[in-house]
This record gives sequence, C-alpha cells and structure tokens, in this order.
Amino acid sequence: MTATVVIVAFMIMVGMMLIGIPIAVAMAVVGIVGGVSAYGMPFVNSVAPVVWGVQNENLLTSIPLFVLLGELMLRSGIADRMYGSLAAWFGRLPGGLLHTNIGSCALFSATSGSSVATAATISTVALPSLIKRNYPIRASLGSIAAGGTLGILIPPSVNLIIYGSMTNTSIGQLFIAGLIPGLLLTVIFMMYIGVSSLISGHALREEPVPLLTKIRLSAHLVPPLIIFSIVMGSLYLGIATATESAALGVTAVMLFVWRAGRLQWSLLKGCFISTGRITGMILLIITAAFILNLTISLTGVTDTMTTWATSFGLTPLTLILSLVVFYLLLGMFMDVLSMQVATVPITFPIAVALGIDPIWFGIFVILMCELGLITPPVGMNLFVVHGVRPDNGTIKDVMYGALPYAIIILLFTGLLTLIPEIVTWLPQQMLN
Repeated sequence: MTATVVIVAFMIMVGMMLIGIPIAVAMAVVGIVGGVSAYGMPFVNSVAPVVWGVQNENLLTSIPLFVLLGELMLRSGIADRMYGSLAAWFGRLPGGLLHTNIGSCALFSATSGSSVATAATISTVALPSLIKRNYPIRASLGSIAAGGTLGILIPPSVNLIIYGSMTNTSIGQLFIAGLIPGLLLTVIFMMYIGVSSLISGHALREEPVPLLTKIRLSAHLVPPLIIFSIVMGSLYLGIATATESAALGVTAVMLFVWRAGRLQWSLLKGCFISTGRITGMILLIITAAFILNLTISLTGVTDTMTTWATSFGLTPLTLILSLVVFYLLLGMFMDVLSMQVATVPITFPIAVALGIDPIWFGIFVILMCELGLITPPVGMNLFVVHGVRPDNGTIKDVMYGALPYAIIILLFTGLLTLIPEIVTWLPQQMLN
C-alpha cells in the first residue's frame, strides 16, 4: 500500500512539473500535503527548522562560489583563449576542432561545476569557427552538447555537492571519485570522434601549427589548470573543505582576471547578478527537496520502500540495471536537477541496503544526469547548444549529433559497474 502511495505521489509531482509548475513548488506541495495528511498542522511547525537549517548549511555555501568561479572564467575571456590554445594542439587529429570541443569542455568543467554553463560557453566560443570551416553541423553540435555534460562529472560539480548534502556523503571524496571517470570519459569521447571521422572518410584537420607557437599559446591553459589544482589539491590534501576550496578558486581566478586587466565593476556586476539568479534557483529547489525528504523520513517511506525493493531478491547488478532504465525514461521528461533531488532520497537507501558504495552510487547518479542532459525531448544541453547556433537549423541536428555520445555514456556506465574500482580507488587512496 505504501509503495502505491509513493508511486502515485511521485507521478503527481512529475505531472505538476510537466504542466509548467515550478520544480520547487511541485516538490514542496507534495511534501507539505503528504506531511499534513499524516501528522496534521504540527508538521507545518517542523518545516521551518528544516528550511532554516538548509539555508544556513555551510556546505551549500560552496555552490554560489563555484557558480561565480565559472561566471568569471566565461566573462573575462579566459575560456576563449583556452579554446584557441587547445585548438593548436588538437587541430591535427582526425576530427580537428571537434576534439577541441571535448577538450575545452573538460577543462572548463574543471572550474565551472555546471554542464549548462559549460555547453553555453563552449558553444559561444566554438560554433562560429566550426561553421566557418564547414565542419559537419550535427557532429559539431553533438560534440559540444555531450562535452558539456562533463561539467557535472569532472570536479568541482554542483550536482555532486547536492548529492553529498542530501546523503551526508563526503564532498571531497565525491569530487576525487569523479576525477578518473571524468578524464576517462573525455578520452573515450575523443576516441569516438577520431574513429568516426576516419570511417566517414571526411576526417577534417586544421593547418599545422609550429611547435613554438603551440608552446606560446599554452600559456592560456595555465589559469584553468592552476585553479583546478588549487581546488582539488586543497581538497585531496585535506587542508580545505569544499567551501574553502571554492573560495580559494574564486580568489585565484580574480587574480588572473585582474592580471589580464579585465577586473572592472561592469564585469563583476554581471557575474554577481548571474550567480545570484542561478544560486537562488538551485537553493530553492534544494529547500523544497529537503521538505519532501522530511515527509519521506517521518512517514517511514524510506524503510518501507527499502524493504519492498529487497523483498524481490534484487542483486546490486539488477538494481543498477533497473535504475538505468528508470533514469533514462525520467531524464527524457525532467530537468536533471529536479530528477536528482526527487529520486535520490528513495533510491539511495535502497542502494546502500544492497551493499552499493555511496561514493560509487553518487557517480552513477551523475552519469544518469549526464544522460538526461542530452536525451530528448527535455535534454537541457540540447536546447542550450541549439539556442546558441548562429544559423537557422532545427534542433534535430543536435539531437542526432548527441545520440552516439548518449550510447557511449550508457556503455561507460556498464564499464563502471563491472570495474567499480575506477570510481572507488582514488577516494580510498585519499583516506589512506
């Protein structure tokens, strides 16, 4: 009976989102109505401490800092110069600038923490050059949309911070756990571009660049690499929390912006306003998710659902396969952030009860979110990249272009399931 009630409540919440009701409102309404139905008005009194506690959570302070870091990278021109430098190194590979798209997305992801910001930034920088050089439009759009998904896997990642805060899992270990899978997925994306370009017979390459020029242009890679090293190094060495490492990263990027002569009030004002808008949206959704979690915990739904799921004799492998199908379908119709915060409170306890490592499961959830970013009809990265393109093509171009990468992400998830040490090895070394 409880399982049926949960499924019905979940469907109502999804239905509210699909008809245009804001995500945070839908989750808060379901949580409050469910709590009041079970406990009456005293439940409302317990909501206020939860909201206050979430808004005063020190860990979540890192979210606006990482968002601000990405905004400064974008608006100061660091991302543009980074793309030009990588183009000099990757341009001669089969596929040319398509490799640069993936490499730039990966490097920008290492400082921004947002897939949508990564896709929007690299689209703005790369698409004019790709179209001017007559690169296949579907391959160009697809590589940027897929490369943008790396923004929530390669640390620092806002989605990993949210997962950690919801499940009481170490943010530092989650960040470190995403490093090897993120780099490996980047290499696999580039391998696909190279092989597919050779097979198609249209392997575009850029003109050779002298070695001295490459070395000179590599100076533009120094800022993002130093920022990434500061953030991840302080976390790995245990000398800073996630919030403190984010603050160190912002300080570093401000110094680079100042050194480039771009530290002006107009730039900072735009960054602050954009950061405020994005952070407000994220924290409102997180607050609504915690209200929903309160209802779930007080009514014993988590324990009931865990018992119900384990009664079927599920193994960790069958659970993961079931969740892949579940998240694949859900990602077609829900924004990835709302999908994450709505499902983790239920799926996480079941996974842990079956012996799945919480760190590994966090990376799995992020991969499913990546998949949702490039699966139609609601794949956010698809719309972002399509919105930036300067010509008048249809969104089908980016959908077809991203399809091979969605398949790669599914296969990569299978690889991590077979070899979980790809995720867990580095966090274990961090503990040691």
